[in-house]
Amino acid sequence: MNIQQLLLDKFKAALVSIGAPENAPTPLTRSTRPEFGEYQFNGAMALAKLIKQKPRDIAEKIVAAVDLDGIADKLEIAGPGFINIHLHPEFLGQQMAALVASDRLSIEPQQPKTVVVDYSSPNLAKEMHVGHLRTTIIGDAVVKTLEFMGHKVIRQNHMGDWGTQFGMLLAHLSDKLQANEVAETALSDLEDFYREAKVRFDEEDGFADRARDYVVRLQGGDEQCMQLWHRFIDVSVAHSEEVYKKLNVSLTRKDIMGESAYNDDLANVVAELQEKGIAVEDQGAKVVFLEELADKEGNPAVYIVQKSGGGYLYSTTDLAAIRYRSGVLKADRTLILTDARQALHFKQTEIVARKAGFMLPEQSYEHCPFGMMLGSDGKPFKTRSGGTVKLAELLDEAVERAEKLIAERSTDLSEAERKEVARIVGIGSVKYADLSKNRSTDYMFNWDSMLSFEGNTAPYLQYAYTRVMSIFRKADVDLNSLDAPVSVVEMQERTLAVKLLQMVEAINVVLVEATPHVLCTYVYELASAFMSFYEACPILKDDVDEATRNSRLMLAAATANSIKLSLELLGIETLDKM
Repeated sequence: MNIQQLLLDKFKAALVSIGAPENAPTPLTRSTRPEFGEYQFNGAMALAKLIKQKPRDIAEKIVAAVDLDGIADKLEIAGPGFINIHLHPEFLGQQMAALVASDRLSIEPQQPKTVVVDYSSPNLAKEMHVGHLRTTIIGDAVVKTLEFMGHKVIRQNHMGDWGTQFGMLLAHLSDKLQANEVAETALSDLEDFYREAKVRFDEEDGFADRARDYVVRLQGGDEQCMQLWHRFIDVSVAHSEEVYKKLNVSLTRKDIMGESAYNDDLANVVAELQEKGIAVEDQGAKVVFLEELADKEGNPAVYIVQKSGGGYLYSTTDLAAIRYRSGVLKADRTLILTDARQALHFKQTEIVARKAGFMLPEQSYEHCPFGMMLGSDGKPFKTRSGGTVKLAELLDEAVERAEKLIAERSTDLSEAERKEVARIVGIGSVKYADLSKNRSTDYMFNWDSMLSFEGNTAPYLQYAYTRVMSIFRKADVDLNSLDAPVSVVEMQERTLAVKLLQMVEAINVVLVEATPHVLCTYVYELASAFMSFYEACPILKDDVDEATRNSRLMLAAATANSIKLSLELLGIETLDKM
């Protein structure tokens, strides 16, 4: 159940009953301190300006009119007209019992929408590097949360699989194959392969001309070039799939919608823009002048959709992608996760697409930018020699570091179990360190802090989950078969119960704003609330009566299920013991 929405509906009904205008605001927030209850309704303050009455008088009318029987045990008017809401302990107990009994933690799915999420998008000419981490894991967390809430999600991995660079790469691959090398062997290290091809392009006589010829042949659909291109793509995609598997993200080969997929529509896009008078010819290129984004001198922004030589750009491909997603896939929402440096490009693209009618007014187009991963020096994360850090190698190092840490801890795990724990903790640490930061900001990569078992980290939360599960092992109770009344008496029980009911609020923010850090903050606060509860409210001690024991086991079960689900939505695995 969404308690916040329930209260909001009740107060809206109360405002109608006292004759408030239809557009009367209904600000409902969480209380900042426990003595003020769990929620605070501030509608009287806003309504006072509309109907010219004292806010406290309005608050008294609202309190008299609102029907919260069985939900709140106390409403109090504070200050000039704030209404503090104290939830009823019996109501909290009933909701806890329902939460444990539900396989969805009493969270109702939403009315389904079709949502296209464009994320990861590696360039298939190179291996995935740390720059692909944020888009991949933030996008996947958003996707999993949308699907949990009942939406039809279409993953779109907009891979860079086309363009002039492929002429150079295919010419180099052709020579390798003629020298009897196997494609998989030749492309085993994409970075080395790319560097070799680039050196030949820059220095070897005749190679650049051959590369340009390959581009022309590739774009013309030459059979031999297409075969080479498909072999290159297959090997490159296999590299990406290995990284996705390590990262525990849900992208598969069927989700790939590379730049090449839109080739057949690029000429149509440009022609339609010209027919509608949106694009014009300027110095041989096809250009859209955007008055909406003019500079201080009034010069419009320039958005090129076709180069003077006839070539197309990212802008053309992205416009074709909008036509496909809005027209063919019928997307209600399109979310695009790229770094913040591309914000202007996507703003311009949306303006052009809406002018051209490539999507309906009610279809949303949302660029979700994120900041950069920085090294300890505050600069973009690089190797010691200044090179790009391969994502696969970063993940392998995370697992190695986690294994060393776990080996130092006193555990009864076998070697095989220790390796599995190291994999789950290591990968989870890298992902959570990123996901727990607001995506719009840069963050500093630090091995020690992300692998710590203290603070807002994956190891802390994974360990918190195992501690809850250990309670059920000691009690010899099956968590999934629990069915007992829940009595919320102690302050720590109340705090934990309220926090458990607020998970849906965090999820709803993630859905609207594509910000997984909100769910990270929630699950960390939940784990912290459980630790306080566990210290103050004994569960398995001999002097605890059976009813209290079972009630607290129910709260523990709700906590375990909520931590597990939160981390699952974030793409982070849990363990029953560590």
